[in-house]
Amino acid sequence: MKTEKLPAFTRSYRLALSKFLKDPDDQEPVAASKLGRRALSIGLETLDLAKVHEEVRGTIMSLPNKMSRKPEVLIHLAGKFFAEAVKPIELTHQNAQEGNEKLKSAVETLTQRTKELSESNRELQQEIDHRKSVEESLRISERTSSDLLEKSLQLQEELRLLSRRLLTVQEEERKRISRDLHDLVAQTLTNINLQLATLKTTTAINAAEFEKKIEHTRHLVEKSVELVHRFARELRPALLDDLGLISVLQSYLKSFLENTGIRTKLTAFADVENLDNDKRTVLFRVAQEALSNVAQHAKASEVEVTIEQRGKLVSMEIHDNGEGFEVGKDMFSGKQGQRLGLLGIRERVEMIDGSFSVKSTPGKETTVSVEIPS
Repeated sequence: MKTEKLPAFTRSYRLALSKFLKDPDDQEPVAASKLGRRALSIGLETLDLAKVHEEVRGTIMSLPNKMSRKPEVLIHLAGKFFAEAVKPIELTHQNAQEGNEKLKSAVETLTQRTKELSESNRELQQEIDHRKSVEESLRISERTSSDLLEKSLQLQEELRLLSRRLLTVQEEERKRISRDLHDLVAQTLTNINLQLATLKTTTAINAAEFEKKIEHTRHLVEKSVELVHRFARELRPALLDDLGLISVLQSYLKSFLENTGIRTKLTAFADVENLDNDKRTVLFRVAQEALSNVAQHAKASEVEVTIEQRGKLVSMEIHDNGEGFEVGKDMFSGKQGQRLGLLGIRERVEMIDGSFSVKSTPGKETTVSVEIPS
């Protein structure tokens, strides 16, 4: 648009400038100002208007001087005209510059606010992430606490059942010992007392009969001593301290066979005797408890006890060919009587940092496995 309208504007500028140079006193600056606004409307900048002015002034100055004025005066007047014409453009530029300054200031303010907002958003995001982390930690802690509470309640229930079972077993053991002492030892001692009384009151007895009664009395005393020794072995096998674990197990398995009719087999490595007394005691008690379970519940005809070295561990397995049972997470819950024996085994093994497991299926064989540090 600027190129198309430039010739017409140039003609108007020449006409207005010529009139001003001829009679500057009669010409108001309005004409120059109007030209400036017109130049602005067609897109002319200060430099464009200056080129038009120089072109027009040169043309006018090259014409024969009909204005009766000196060239330097005409140049001064032309400059005055140009200064008035360029004012609208310069004013617009000034307003634009002020607008640009304001815009720049606004942009700087906006940039600063954006930076502050960005920083605020970053801090907010960090706070959100922190809160999410805290919430996740709380959820994990809540789940952990819930699991620990459930485990604690389970352990409390197991401890309660184990304590009840322990009291029951202790009471049953006391009853058995009391009954055996009364029925066997006390009765034998009574017989001894009667024999001694008979010997005391008999005066006309021959030597052979007297010796026979003395022998019978001595036999009763030996039987009483043997019974007392048996009770002591059941309470705490002296052989475990004196002769070692293997001898105790061999003796116990022999007695187990005599009492139950279940065939037994023991396989053990000799260095098991190098274990400390607590560990050997645990192995014996585990075997004792497991064999007791076999006798009471398994309906087995054979049971095998195997003790072997596995790296830094000592492994013991009690395997029977009887009727198994369902192995599950409630195996140690104590809801069934035989499970309390397993619970006791586990407690003994865990006291010496060992592990305990059971493999069994209803109608099939059962293997009780124990591993303890060597």
